[in-house]
Amino acid sequence: QVQLVESGGGLVQAGGSLRLSCAASGRTFSISRMGWFRQAPGKEREFVAQITWRDGSTFYADSVKGRFTISRDNAKNTLYLQMDTLKPEDTAIYHCAAAASMLRPYDYWGQGLQVTVSS
Repeated sequence: QVQLVESGGGLVQAGGSLRLSCAASGRTFSISRMGWFRQAPGKEREFVAQITWRDGSTFYADSVKGRFTISRDNAKNTLYLQMDTLKPEDTAIYHCAAAASMLRPYDYWGQGLQVTVSS
């Protein structure tokens, strides 16, 4: 099992920045990739970004490309999401997730944290 704990959410004005963190514990050696997802009120959960744990390859949703940066610190087993130029439409609950396989769905999820961007 892998446990994920997010931190760093909060309230920010449009145009501002926030950095989310996700600390992984447990069987972290089994992680092949990690990602961030978000769910806005009344909407389905959507993919934000992912990173391959071993080589750091990244992939982003078009809606955040150029504004968000995903990164990881393997020594600390921690995932980050740097969010810049935030927009009100970025308001959502953000979850980090971890997968043991590059091909199968994500196996583990954090509890989520609120990010609110005011206009």
